[in-house]
Amino acid sequence: MSAFRLPEPSADARQHSARLEEFIKQAIRHERGAISFARFMELALYAPGLGYYSAGALKFGEAGDFITSPELGSVFAECVVEATSPVLREVSAPMFLELGGGSGAFAEAFLAHADRLGVLPQCYAILEPSADLRQRQQARLRAALPPAVFARCRWLDGPPSEEWSGVLFANEVLDALPTTRFVIHEGEVFEEFVSLDAEGNFLRVDQPADALVRGAVRNVERRLGAPLPEGYRSELLPQLPYWIQAVGGLLKHGAMLFVDYGYPRREFYLPERNDGTLVCHYRHRAHGDPFFLPGLQDITAFVDFTAVVEAGVHAGFDFAGYCSQSSFLIANGLPARIAEAEAIVDERERHQRLNEIRKLTLPGEMGERFQAMGFSRDVDLSAAFAFGDLSRRL
Repeated sequence: MSAFRLPEPSADARQHSARLEEFIKQAIRHERGAISFARFMELALYAPGLGYYSAGALKFGEAGDFITSPELGSVFAECVVEATSPVLREVSAPMFLELGGGSGAFAEAFLAHADRLGVLPQCYAILEPSADLRQRQQARLRAALPPAVFARCRWLDGPPSEEWSGVLFANEVLDALPTTRFVIHEGEVFEEFVSLDAEGNFLRVDQPADALVRGAVRNVERRLGAPLPEGYRSELLPQLPYWIQAVGGLLKHGAMLFVDYGYPRREFYLPERNDGTLVCHYRHRAHGDPFFLPGLQDITAFVDFTAVVEAGVHAGFDFAGYCSQSSFLIANGLPARIAEAEAIVDERERHQRLNEIRKLTLPGEMGERFQAMGFSRDVDLSAAFAFGDLSRRL
């Protein structure tokens, strides 16, 4: 969908976007005329006070730009409780660390269900880079949770700096990591940069890749068993092993759980997917223009789950499993959630809950498009992936 067919923003929103656009242009000028696409994406999403995830615009739910699984209702979070409850019971003084708390919907539903099951973590921590989202999460959880449960919540500015035990959880976080874009020209690896044209508009340009990006692309080719074809453009995250180590390296006894949309490597780099997987979300429309209204739209790339496995194992974790979101939910309490929904007397409420479950599980909705992947260290998380394991595809 082209940008001119997308909904028109308010005057205030457009002014906000113009401020971020000028901020990014100043960064380009400061870097002698070009910044990497990964740097552009980082600024567009996370520039303090201006980036999409750093500013105050509503992002989640019907009134925002996209709907995540937790925004549909409590079922997703309740199933995550069921999946991780053995770990929370086994380790001492467990912490549940959520990366990027969104609207707070997941934390609210997770803590309520964990309380019912008697598996409340000693600490529920949210690593949230956005001051605005942090305030919204705090207000929501303070109002929704019993005081004793809310007292277990804390907000972090960065990953834990000391060893800890428990669960690290990230829903739709990996897809928002600033991604490197590359292209093959005459057998050589080039990296996509963002420059400015004569009129001062954003312009994509290709420059010879540095050793890190070149090595990462060559590693992909080795694993695929063939060179990528001429003109092939796609994404990768050469920083992923360092990121996994940064957020989970001090987790000494526990598990990591990632839920996101993506593909195993051989599907990620299919010949026909020769312009990558980059996608932008604005007012529930998906399109491919990352330069459209910076700060007002989400920019994402699909996840190479094979790269996630490699990074997790490299960080010293055991691979626990990989399956579709639908299979993950079925293995972790979904049948009970369905039975509860069908027993609801109020017809409207029953329909709403069953519709939530359908959206979470149907192949045409989120059921197959999203996948779950787990890692463990000195605990057993394999039961969470007991249904529909897809590890053979990695």
